[in-house]
Amino acid sequence: MYRKNLQIMTRAEGDIIDLTPQITSIVRESGISEGMVSVFITGSTAAVTTIEYEPGVLSDLNRALSVVAPDEISYAHDSRWGDGNGRSHVKASIIGPSLTIPVGGGEPLLGTWQQVVLLELDVRSGRNRTVIVTVTD
Repeated sequence: MYRKNLQIMTRAEGDIIDLTPQITSIVRESGISEGMVSVFITGSTAAVTTIEYEPGVLSDLNRALSVVAPDEISYAHDSRWGDGNGRSHVKASIIGPSLTIPVGGGEPLLGTWQQVVLLELDVRSGRNRTVIVTVTD
């Protein structure tokens, strides 16, 4: 097993950051040629998923998430804690905090148009996010 943490600074809610180059590098660095790579983000207001990292679809994803958990409705979480990020928790829960990707030939086995991304969903800007990448054989 090989594990490495990535520290990613986000700018604002709606940031979508391509993690694919860092994950590929960690898989190569691990020396594991056949296995799995797990990508996990700590925190409950961010998520990881795969998508084609292209401006149009990134915009579409943010728009779709705003329909699923709109800004302008009230959230019980906000009433209880007063931090205004109830929608952030909902979005992150729907997408999820982790991915598992097969490794073959020392590379993550992703499709041609498939990139691994971090989604910043919190209303607070400038978050430092920890992504734990674990490669196993």
